[in-house]
Amino acid sequence: MTEQLVFADARWLWVLLPLYVIWALLWWLRPRLRQVAAKRDVGGDAAAVAYSSLGHALRTPRSGTLTARWLVSALRLLVVALVLLAVMRPQTGRALTEVSTEGIDIVLVIDTSGSMRALDLDAHERSLSRRRDRLEVAKGVVETFIAARPNDRVGLVVFGEEAFTQCPLTLDHGVAATFLEQLEIGMAGDATAIGSAVGVATKRLKDSDAESKVAILLTDGRSNAGSLSPLRAAEAAAALGVRLYAIGVGTRGQAPFVVETGFGPRVVYQDVEIDEETLRRMADTTGGAYYRAEDEAGLEQIYERIDELEKTEISQESYMEYEERFAWLVAPAVFLLLLEVVLLDTRLRKLP
Repeated sequence: MTEQLVFADARWLWVLLPLYVIWALLWWLRPRLRQVAAKRDVGGDAAAVAYSSLGHALRTPRSGTLTARWLVSALRLLVVALVLLAVMRPQTGRALTEVSTEGIDIVLVIDTSGSMRALDLDAHERSLSRRRDRLEVAKGVVETFIAARPNDRVGLVVFGEEAFTQCPLTLDHGVAATFLEQLEIGMAGDATAIGSAVGVATKRLKDSDAESKVAILLTDGRSNAGSLSPLRAAEAAAALGVRLYAIGVGTRGQAPFVVETGFGPRVVYQDVEIDEETLRRMADTTGGAYYRAEDEAGLEQIYERIDELEKTEISQESYMEYEERFAWLVAPAVFLLLLEVVLLDTRLRKLP
């Protein structure tokens, strides 16, 4: 909220300002014209009555009292200036903005099964020992996505062999980020129950009053657990107005894994098996879309694309609230005028 000073009747400036300037010039020139007239009288008609010269008196320096009287009289200029400004009705206005948002409810469905240990998404790091697994890469990207949507409620569903709600829908994104950071591989089992995960997300969204309800599924495999099939889960989501975006993560071909052996940790390569056909059909059923991310940069681009597709509607209405401030000018003008009257009628009084 910002404040600004405006004049409601500023048009008076073009009428009053010239008159004020003329009046001020005449006030300033009046004593000088009197001096010129006095000098003319001194050197006037020779036939006039002779009297002593006043030239020395005219050249006498002005006393402090006379200077003070002149300065007090000059207060009238300031008084009139203040009154003229008051006539233009100064006002202070505050710009008020009302913003109403229509947020989106988003449930992030994240795979924490054993296959998320693969080290293929962190491909820019050449050393396998320094690479992050799929889950750690996904957590960083998802956290950025959450931070970019301050007006939306966000929830987390975690799945492996089982599926459960890690964080309910909330506008407190700090809490959501904390729960996200706590995700660990295997916390829901090593298998992949995609249908159950989408079912839990749909249950979380079914009672939502949001205009748009979205579930974003991130997985790196195919469904091999759970009592609810992925396609049935997608149909249920579509029936309840939930739009599903499915993301398959993992390189094409084989991905490196670090496994513990009797001789210490070893790197092995395993085939990447993502059921893209099922994920695509799930997304299409709900009006969403399927994406494939083969590295961290690709995953970031996918979440950015979803962020652009699912925009929060924000309406903004601005208006000004004004308060009259002419009293700020009238009060000092009255005070200065009274001060002038008192001084010129007492200490600085001019005797006949």
